[in-house]
Amino acid sequence: MIKVSVVVAVYNTGRYVEECAPSLLRQSLSADEYEVIYVDDGSTDDTLERLEKLAAEHAHVRVFTQPNSGWPGKPRNTGMSHARGEYIQFVDHDDLLGHESLERLYEHASRNRSDVVIGKMSSTMVRPRRIFRHTIDATTVEHDELMQTMSPHKMFRRAFVEEHGLRFPEGPWILEDLLFVSAAYLAAERISILGDYPCYYWMKRDDGGNNTRHRFDLRHGFFDNVRTIVRQIKDGTEPGDLQDRLLYRLYHVEILSRTREPEILGVPEEEQRPRFDEARRVAIEEFPPGVRDRLPAVSGLRAALLERGDFAAARELAARVKEITVRPEVGGLRWDGGVLTADVRLAAYRGDGEPLVLVERDGRHLLDLALIDGVPGVAEWEVRDPFAYAYADLVVKDRDREDWWYPEGDLDVRLEPLGGGRSQLVATGRLRLDPATLAGGRPLERGVHDVWAYVQMLGVDRHVRMTVDGEAGTTAVAGPALVGTPGRIAIPYVTGSGQLALDLEERQRRLPDDLGAAVNTHRSARRGRPAEPAELPLTGLVAADGARLPVKVRIGEGKQAVTVAAEIVGGEIPVLRVPSRVKAPAGRHPVTLRTPAGERPKAGPVAVAVIHDGHLTRLEGPAHEPSPTERLTDAVTANGQVRRVRRVLGRATRRSG
Repeated sequence: MIKVSVVVAVYNTGRYVEECAPSLLRQSLSADEYEVIYVDDGSTDDTLERLEKLAAEHAHVRVFTQPNSGWPGKPRNTGMSHARGEYIQFVDHDDLLGHESLERLYEHASRNRSDVVIGKMSSTMVRPRRIFRHTIDATTVEHDELMQTMSPHKMFRRAFVEEHGLRFPEGPWILEDLLFVSAAYLAAERISILGDYPCYYWMKRDDGGNNTRHRFDLRHGFFDNVRTIVRQIKDGTEPGDLQDRLLYRLYHVEILSRTREPEILGVPEEEQRPRFDEARRVAIEEFPPGVRDRLPAVSGLRAALLERGDFAAARELAARVKEITVRPEVGGLRWDGGVLTADVRLAAYRGDGEPLVLVERDGRHLLDLALIDGVPGVAEWEVRDPFAYAYADLVVKDRDREDWWYPEGDLDVRLEPLGGGRSQLVATGRLRLDPATLAGGRPLERGVHDVWAYVQMLGVDRHVRMTVDGEAGTTAVAGPALVGTPGRIAIPYVTGSGQLALDLEERQRRLPDDLGAAVNTHRSARRGRPAEPAELPLTGLVAADGARLPVKVRIGEGKQAVTVAAEIVGGEIPVLRVPSRVKAPAGRHPVTLRTPAGERPKAGPVAVAVIHDGHLTRLEGPAHEPSPTERLTDAVTANGQVRRVRRVLGRATRRSG
């Protein structure tokens, strides 16, 4: 049985066929359980030749061709008509699938009898999406965040698609994905979300080729198409709250973008003004008043300026809003049971550095007067609901893989009084970054993981680096830790931009050399008793009970150096534990630590080993200053005089007794 048909529309894809193909052809799902359908939309380069070669080499690849239609809709429809799978997954020709995507998506869909399954998206081009914070077995179109993901890169039950006659508009029809996906949402009885595995990687092409279709383009009937989508939603719902919520995304994104930075500030007025005027007509003619009533403060003001046709005022407001920043405050950074923890506060500030405030007057909240001062025709703006669409999320980005993960817990948005009838929206809470579970219940991969926040307050949204005090490149205050079982080295540090980052398994950062600041005296084995390992307390490392990390230590320098298997053992004070018997010359020798990540370049000694008669009798931390007695003993030991010194000291002790 074919479980999944992967449909890929292609046109003049060239070498990107080979870059995308491995992720499609080497899925964890068995090759006889899925098929990959390429539909070539009349390519004029060597794309068809490349596709036919793939089909000749892989039995589960099928290739169809057709005259050029000029847009992805028709080739996707052609692919659907040839699909034999129980489910259909759409993929763009220059994107990638996670290795287990089809298997996980199909299992989730089959178990929940889903009509639509939305797999977690990772991307080099867009911000993280809240909808993927949690895996959800079943929901409906009433889920508020569904309309935030309208791309077609989802899995659809084929019988559901055929039953409802779902098809993409064909020809040059911009927003074709919004029309198809919104129709599917309206018709679906069960929609599932898979948020614990990165299923789809929306990749940025190095030639910029896949950006074209996302640009605003009046020539392809953009606003006529918006009207069509709006009417489809209105036809499928009753007037009221649900309809307004479903239309909110179209109004906020497709309409109000014409009034927002960067567009209204970055596009020449002679080009932007027609867009503005057409957006105004669609807003007034197609969207019910309840949609505008839902808008947060700044968005509501933008909508008012748009609908009264005041282009100059909209530009001035956009210039003011562009200068708003969100500042993070991170305090009390620490390790708590293997979890990196910190207290977090986020608040917005105007371009002049002052807090973005609400002013209370006559029982009403007014938008910051300094923000709107000088915007033509706006003396004040009432904020009916300060918390409308207000939220803040902490997110952690895997720098190597472009995956976004949400730490546990939520930030709380509240009004903080500033005095004098002024207050400020702030988001506060606690960062809890658990390397053992953050990746959808699985451990984070080896690599660097940057901590960000996404904030939306009063209709202003910002993607913010979570910065901490400290010199760039230095280890953050929490210090390195050994986390998980088996143990993994986790090093929080400050990036060049001041951002908090966590390096797992020494991808870029290395354990510091001054982990052991104390000395542990270890006696050689006595006759008839086994020698116990030498232990050096690692006061510069955090490691919970039970955490263990196999390591190697290099004792000595040059040709006489020896490498010994050792381990770091967790506890209230973690220790470096080294076997007692060491085949090294007597004396004092530097100890260099080798972790599983390999030899640390230019690493200084983590300890000094004192070798007596083939045994490691003492490990000293770098800060330890040997006592005169220790120096004397070490010196004579190095000269092979231990027994003579012991006899002399023994006789002296007996005489004094």
